[in-house]
Amino acid sequence: MPVRLRLMSNPRYTFSRTLVFSVSVVCLLGCRPSPPTQALATAEPTPTTINALPVVAASPTQTSAIATAASTQIGKTLSYDPAYVGLSYPGGDIPISKGVCTDVVIRALRDAHQLDLQKLVHEDMKAAFSKYPANWGLKRPDKNIDHRRVPNLQRYFERQNFSLPITRKKEDYLPGDIVTCTVGRNLAHIMVVSNTQSANGTRLVIHNIGSGTKEEPHLFTFPITGHYRLPPPQ
Repeated sequence: MPVRLRLMSNPRYTFSRTLVFSVSVVCLLGCRPSPPTQALATAEPTPTTINALPVVAASPTQTSAIATAASTQIGKTLSYDPAYVGLSYPGGDIPISKGVCTDVVIRALRDAHQLDLQKLVHEDMKAAFSKYPANWGLKRPDKNIDHRRVPNLQRYFERQNFSLPITRKKEDYLPGDIVTCTVGRNLAHIMVVSNTQSANGTRLVIHNIGSGTKEEPHLFTFPITGHYRLPPPQ
């Protein structure tokens, strides 16, 4: 059953009071995909109480095109849908109204920097398949799903030397950074660091954790497993 994380109310903060998790152990977050017709099991994350801090706008020098592109998905991607879907290639996508956490990153990089993670990950996996996680028992790359799995994106970012140290210091996380973490029963999740910050200077994140793309104060809510920063476009 879904689990609700209760958020403390604050009139200056606009994100929803409840965050609904519905994460499948056969979904795109790093588990083996199953046919869309198969029933999905759920993994329940540990409930967490979060203090909703007032939000302050970022200055122009603190903004990122990646974070801006991710924020445009808010109000458009309204649901979480982990179904395996055949995609066109390159540049394949599912309807903007739905997706998973990785789709937030994929769409943001396409819009901000014209980087197609579907093509980039697929080509890198073809060249170095053994370097990627073998979590799903596949014998060859799958251009429909590989780039939509968090562990594969982590490995691709590592191989491109995008990795940064993992810390608990808020000043180390800049708008447009990409952060991975584990939620619930050790399920992989991915988020984009927002242009917006709370009153204490901690950046918000933009992600889809169960009910569509949202901007929320979850940078340090879950155990961080990766911190990545893409270089400026050439």
